[in-house]
Parts: sequence; C-alpha cells; structure tokens
Amino acid sequence: MNTESFASRHIGPRGKSIKEMLKAVGAESTGQLIYETIPNDIKLEQKLDLPAPLTEYEYSKHINSIAQKNKTFRSYIGLGYHEAIFPAVIQRNVFENPGWYTAYTPYQAEIAQGRLEALLNFQTMVADLTGMELANASLLDEATSAAEAMNLLYSVRTRGQKKNKVVKFFVGDNVLPQTLALLQTRSEPLAIELVVGKYDEFDFDSSFFGALVQYSGKCGEINDFENFTKKAKENDIKVAVAADLLSLVLLEAPGNWGVDVVVGTTQRFGIPLGYGGPHAAYFATKEDYKRSIPGRIIGVTKDLNGDTSLRMALQTREQHIKRDKATSNICTAQVLLAIMAGMYAVYHGPEGLKHIASQIHRKTVSLSDAIEKLGYYQVNKLYFDTILIKADADKIKGLAEKKEINFYYPDSKSVSISLNETTSFEDLNDILDIFGEANEKEALKLQDLKEGIIPSSELSRRTQFLTHDVFNVYHSETELMRYIKRLERKDLALNHSMIPLGSCTMKLNAASQMLPLSNPQWGNIHPFVPKEQAKGYQEILKSLEDYLTEITGFSATSLQPNSGAQGEYAGLMVIRAYHKSRGDSHRNICLVPSSAHGTNPASAVMAGMKVVVVNATDKGNIDIEDLTSKVEEHSDNLAALMVTYPSTHGVFESDIRKITSLIHEHGGQVYMDGANMNAQVGLTSPGRIGADVCHLNLHKTFAIPHGGGGPGVGPICVAKQLAPFLPNNPLIETGGTQAISSISATPFGSAFVCLISYAYIRMLGEQGLRESTEYAILNANYIQARLKGHYKTLYSGERGRAAHEMIIDCRDFKDYGIEVKDIAKRLIDYGFHSPTVSFPVAGTMMIEPTESESKAELDRFCEAMISIKKEVETCTIDNPNNMLKNAPHTMEMLTAEHWDFDYSRQTAAFPLPFVSENKFWPTTRRVDEAYGDRNLTCTCAPIEAYI
Repeated sequence: MNTESFASRHIGPRGKSIKEMLKAVGAESTGQLIYETIPNDIKLEQKLDLPAPLTEYEYSKHINSIAQKNKTFRSYIGLGYHEAIFPAVIQRNVFENPGWYTAYTPYQAEIAQGRLEALLNFQTMVADLTGMELANASLLDEATSAAEAMNLLYSVRTRGQKKNKVVKFFVGDNVLPQTLALLQTRSEPLAIELVVGKYDEFDFDSSFFGALVQYSGKCGEINDFENFTKKAKENDIKVAVAADLLSLVLLEAPGNWGVDVVVGTTQRFGIPLGYGGPHAAYFATKEDYKRSIPGRIIGVTKDLNGDTSLRMALQTREQHIKRDKATSNICTAQVLLAIMAGMYAVYHGPEGLKHIASQIHRKTVSLSDAIEKLGYYQVNKLYFDTILIKADADKIKGLAEKKEINFYYPDSKSVSISLNETTSFEDLNDILDIFGEANEKEALKLQDLKEGIIPSSELSRRTQFLTHDVFNVYHSETELMRYIKRLERKDLALNHSMIPLGSCTMKLNAASQMLPLSNPQWGNIHPFVPKEQAKGYQEILKSLEDYLTEITGFSATSLQPNSGAQGEYAGLMVIRAYHKSRGDSHRNICLVPSSAHGTNPASAVMAGMKVVVVNATDKGNIDIEDLTSKVEEHSDNLAALMVTYPSTHGVFESDIRKITSLIHEHGGQVYMDGANMNAQVGLTSPGRIGADVCHLNLHKTFAIPHGGGGPGVGPICVAKQLAPFLPNNPLIETGGTQAISSISATPFGSAFVCLISYAYIRMLGEQGLRESTEYAILNANYIQARLKGHYKTLYSGERGRAAHEMIIDCRDFKDYGIEVKDIAKRLIDYGFHSPTVSFPVAGTMMIEPTESESKAELDRFCEAMISIKKEVETCTIDNPNNMLKNAPHTMEMLTAEHWDFDYSRQTAAFPLPFVSENKFWPTTRRVDEAYGDRNLTCTCAPIEAYI
C-alpha cells in the first residue's frame, strides 16, 4: 500500500476484498461494472484537468503557506459579525470531535438524544433571550432568517389581506445591508413589494401586511420599537425584529413588546468568523405560527415506557411533505454551529453572559466618551457595542489600516466602530491613537471603564433568562467536558459505524481536511474585509470554483449558496434572470419529476415558477411520453426542468440526453439537482448530460461533514449563457456581469468549510476522485448482490446495475405485521443507523454506502439486514410482541428484573456475534411521534411539565 496516497486512506475497499466484491456482483473489473452502469453516450471523453494529488503531509504545508496570505486585522466592522472567544473546551470536545461533526440529521431520534438535547438547549436560549414562545433549531444566516420571517408573515396574512391582495412589506432603513439585499432577492419572485424607510415616519397604511426593523441598527443606534409595534398591531400589520442576541442580555426582549418574529445570528456566541460562515442564525416566533415556522424544531415527547424523549417535531409542515405548498424550501439547519452556540450559553450561564455583554457595552461607552474628548461627534444616543463617529472616513481608514485595524465606513463622513468580546484596553487605546492622530491631538490612555448607559434606560432588561438548570451547573471545564461527553455517548455517528443513508452520502470527513479549520488565520477573518486582506481565502475559493467548474463540465461557479436548498433556489433564480434578459419573462413553468426531492418544487415556487409534475415509469425513470406531452403543452412558457441524476431511484437513465435536448428545443433550461454527484465525478458530468445549471452538496459529495444536520454548502455551477447572472453581494463585489441579488448574507457563503472540499479535491486529484466514484458504485452493487434473495431491489439500470445507491422494497413485510420503520429501529440494536426510510417510495429503504466503507463494514451491514429479514419471517400480525416492534432495546430493558417478551435478552441485544464487540446502547425506547406534536414543547422545562 502506498502510505503517502490520500486516496488509499479515503477509499474503503482494497486488494483482495475488491476481487471478492467484483466476483459477488458478477463483474471482471471495476471497468466492466462502470460500463454496465453508466450509459456510454454520457461518459467523459477526457480526464478531468485537475492538479496532481498532494499527500496529507504536503497538503498540511500547502494550506498553512496559503493561510499566511490572510491578514488577520482587528476588525470592528460589525454588521452582524464580531470576533468572539471560542472556548477551548467546546472547540476540542465538539468542533474537533467526529462524534459531533459526523452525525446525521436526527431523523432516528432514538440514536440522536444527545444532539437533540443540545439543540433543545439552543432553542431555549433563543426563546428566553428574545422573549418568544417558540424557536427553531437554527437557520442558515441572519439575512436568510429575516427573509424567512417576511415569508412567514406573508403566508399568515389575514383572510381579508389575502382577498385584498395586500403585498407591501416595510423595511426599516436601519437593517443590515446584506439583509436588505436578500429581502430584495426573495420578495421579487413572490410579488411582495418592499418599502424601505424610517420607522418613525411609517404611516401604518392598510396596504402593508408586515414590517422588519433592526435592534440595534446597522450603525449601532438602539430605537424603542414598542410603540411602533403597538401601532402596527392596531392596523393588522405584523412585526419582525432582527436583534443582536448578546445585546438582549442587557436590553428588554422584543417578545415583550408583542412582536411576531425575532431573527438574528448566534455567531458571537463563541463561533469563529470564518470569512462569513457557517454560523447558526436563529428564528423565534409565536406558537400561533408553529405550522408555518421554517426549518426544524426539536420537541419533547415520550417513549414506549412513557419516559421523556426528544424528536424533531411537526415534520408534516416541512417541504418534504408539503412540496410545492410549502412556505419555505429550507430542509436543514446549522446544527453543529447551533450546538456550539448553545454550549457557549451553557458554559457561561446567565451571569457569565451578563458579564461579557456588560464588559463589551462599558468598553463601548468608554471609547465613545474618550473619542468625543478628542473633538469628535458621536451620533448614537443609545447603543450596545457600536458607535457612529462623524469624521473624515478616508483619513481614518488610512491610519487604521496602518495599524491593521478595520472599521466600517457607511459614507465619506462617518466611521462606525463595533466592539466585541476580544477587545482589550490595548485595543481601545490603539483606536483612540488613530482618532487622535487624525485630529492632531494626543489621546488619553483608557485604564478604567465607565458605567453602561443601557441599565439606566427604559429599554434595559427586566425579565429573567436562562433560569433552567442546564445553564447554571456546567461552568467549570470539567463539568462541561463531562456533560458534552454524556450527550455524545447518546448519539450514533460515523465514528461508530456506517451510516448508509440514500441521497445523503455520509462519507469520511478526513482529519487532514478538518485540521486547518482550527487555525485562527482562517477563523478570524471578517466577511466584509477588503479582498486584499483575504488573499489566502481568495486563492482557495477561486481554485475551488475552478475545480468544481471543471468537474461539472460547466463555465462558472458561485460558492455563495450556503445549503443545498439555497443552491436549488439560486440555480432557478439564475435561469429566471436569463429568461428575463431575453424578453422571456413569461416563461414560468417548471417541470418537476414526481420522484424529486421535496425541496425541488418548494424552491421552484419560491423562485416565482409554477410547478408541473412529470410522472415516473414503473422502472423509476422519467416517463418520456408524459414529459413530451407536458413540454409541448407548456412550450411557450417553459422555464426549466428540474432533474436529479442519477435519479432519486438510484438509476442512470439512458434517455437523459434525449430529455435535456427536448427541453432546449422548447426554449427551457435544465436544472440538475446535484444530490447524487457522488455517482458522477470523473465519469460523467452535468454538462455532459446536457444540463445548464446544477447545485452541488459539498456536505455530501465533497466531504464537508453533516454535523448532525448542518453545516451545508450548495454552490451552483452554470453553463456559459448563465454565467453573467451569478449572484452578487452589496458589500463585496462578486458574481456575474448581470448578477442577480444576494442568495445568502456573505459574498462567498460559508467560506470557512469550503476549505474542506478544497482539501478533498487537492489530496485525491483526478484519479482519486474518479476511483471514489467507481468504488461508491461498486459498494452499492455489492450490497445489492449480498441482499439478493432476501430483499427485492425496486429499481435498477438496463443491465441490472445500481448507481451509487439502491432502493429495497419492504412493503410485503406488512403480511407479517412489520413496517419499514420497524426494520429501521431494529437496525439500531445491530449498531447501525437506518438507511433512508420511505423516500422516494413509501415502505422502502434507500441505501447508499459511499466509497469510504470497507468490505468488512459492508458485510456487517448486510449480515444485519439478512438477520432482520429472518426475524421478520418469525413475526405475525396477531402478536406484536416481537423484537422488531419492541426495537430498539435499551440497557434499562436488558437489565430489568422482569423480561416480559417472547424472545431472549440475548436475541434482543446481541443478535449477531459482531454486535457484542462494538455494542451501541440507545438511551431511549421508540419515541411516540404523535404525542410530541399534540403536546408541543420546544424549550427546556421542569420534567413535570412534560408529563
């Protein structure tokens, strides 16, 4: 084995195992298998033009040398982004811990109680500080959260407002510029009319359904919006507030004014800046709107024993169920970042947060006073951490950059300064020296802090927060370390066993790819610094764009979309802009196959398109006859076809180029969902099949960790005609020559974790990427072969091959009284996370092993599935007291004095010999999903309240 080859560490199958696997699938070589899997007319004719692979050691030196090109100035730019102190106990035990960052979305609640509790803590923190009844488990960034607030308020308009077509939404002129840009993007396709103005001049006209104001404003001024909210309510106008969460430690919660939604970011709760993300935004609202809230909600329920458990609540409101009727296309959260932010609050507690917030505020007051003594005018009357100075911006900027300091310059005569948790007396005095030098006066050295001005104001906080035990007992590193470990042990992540989820590609997240994220030269860069201060990032991001463009066979790439759903939306908005530029604004029909992900139709509706569903054949392919009929029917208005390739059914459709050509003949563009790119890289490409735009899930194919349900990155790659329309940003120019408005808050989205995908490509190179795809396909076909005779594969290609994933049919097991979810729960007893359940076909399982899994692990999984099939055959409808219906089995059950089941404890807990070598114990019995929705509780509370 070549010990220097990263591919040999990334790819699971090797040597003798590969020969045995090929024999099992009936292929002489991987080449033959690929020939029989992928249609010949779409195979790449040339190898990808990518740099030669680096060894892990070479990559470490390479990435560290590029990091030196970043200039880590002290940034007081603010605008929703602040340097924060990253507690080492959280960095080491969560951020750098694969037990947390390799976990999947907690759809299987019984093996996710740890991260569910951590997310419940996050929701409680948000609900307490905002004063709202309900908070979700995070969103993508503050701008997205504000746009989702606008969407929610639009969807919950009164019957009269809907009848009278009330579509105006007021936006205070103090909102963050990146938030305004995203509101403009989101409002236009939905025909929502944005009106930007001063909040104290708003006339509360009946033509408005909602309003958004910023608290504190973009340059720091804190306004009292209580009367504004009251007047809005009197006129049936609902109010959203974007608030700095840390400031709410000192300021009264907006919820106490009666607002409808509060949004913002938790970045300053110990999360690195990372040149713009990922960071966990928050979204809090009233319980009245629980059916309309975007994203995920963690709720309290009970298990089969009646004990308290946690699960994702109200899932029927999500777009996977509601599809084109959904009010949001968001299908993810920033789970890892939300957990870190929640742990920051757990570690510091209410008193610690008060200390941090008070110190920041007092330093800001002291700085303001000292600057005014130098002869400057400070504009803000009430403020938390940001002051606005009237001064010559160019002069100040020149002096500041010499000291490696960044401020925000709203105009030529203003300088905005936002302080943060890391600001020291030395920093304050360096700032004063700049203003003193500009005014030719000597600044006095600050040594003591003035008292804050918020505590004596009418807006000071009077309500308690974070009173729950969890925020008041883990304040030593020892206690927090043990608490984090206790939660981690409740979760099954990729560091325990294979997670064979179809469509989710849970592959290795290599340590060598992750390590650079602990380097402050990557972590401490503000997203709005001048590009010359981020040359390292610019080099990495440009290279990654070029690599992804090459891999997809397209012309250009934008990294801005910070989730797969955002990528879908961005791709469709680019198509929309393209049609508009050609005078084809009437093209609004989007064809979506019936098997498509639920985000596809939801994204199309958000982009202002009308969804027309295309049927699938019995073999799982697009029904060409139905497609042709609908293309011809809507030819004049056809905007796009959305297609997943290989299909969601795990099949390479041989007619794909015929399909894409048909769309082009009728003036449409083809959007390819990149969820299944792990079956394409190096072998075929979206460009090769005739698509015009695709999004990529970097958290799938390109190895960014799922993090328990986020972070994600969803860049779009586009053909030449669409390149001019790639998205821009209001503060840092990016995108095409005819760029659409922003898709996310920052110019390069979640730039921080793009380092991981860059590493993945640089260390694998062309051959490693191609082999990864080949072995992903081999692994899937090996599972198909091993399970043959036990489970029926629902769909396969023309030569009987699976793509990188396959669907097994479990519907016949109803004859034994067994549902597919019973198999999912029984797999937990064998130490495995279930494959994807009942998607895209009810009663089935979609299995995707990825190239990272070895033959030994695949065999363990197959043995578990075969053993479960045998168990199914012992069950009867008349007797539900069986090992599948009772699964999963907890340690408490196995060690109880009484055993009231018709099978042995051995059978329940250790059904196969390998299980005892690495036993995973679920900490809760099967959860009652309906109970949690009927009795919705989404924050920490005394246990008695749940019962």
